[in-house]
Amino acid sequence: MSAQTIITLIMIGLAAGVLSGFVGVGGGVIIVPALVYFLSASQHEAQGTSLFILLMPIGFLAVYNYWKADQINWSYGAFIAMAFVIGGYFGSKLSLKLSPGLVKLVFGLIMIFVSIKMITSGYSKWKNDKQNEEVHTR
Repeated sequence: MSAQTIITLIMIGLAAGVLSGFVGVGGGVIIVPALVYFLSASQHEAQGTSLFILLMPIGFLAVYNYWKADQINWSYGAFIAMAFVIGGYFGSKLSLKLSPGLVKLVFGLIMIFVSIKMITSGYSKWKNDKQNEEVHTR
């Protein structure tokens, strides 16, 4: 592995870690596209590598900070985690049966949909927060 590849991997990890701790994203949103575009990994290889990373306790310190702030719904998390294991198994089986190009297309469409929803709801919330601040400062 070249020094440039190692530096790229470290930068991907740092970006995913910071964004995971900051807004709760990392694996699918940062790591998968970065592996595909910066290191020419196939879509399947990028997804498999991202899932491998998620198996390790990388989010421990981020979870610790949210726990200290009492911002974790443990019962929601437990149910989602159990379903995530089952869904991950079947989703990976399906993905590996499809062409990498089709999987990349579906991945991109999901990211566009989620992006639009997050942008529109975030803008509405931000606009509402700003209006509330103006009312309270008068």
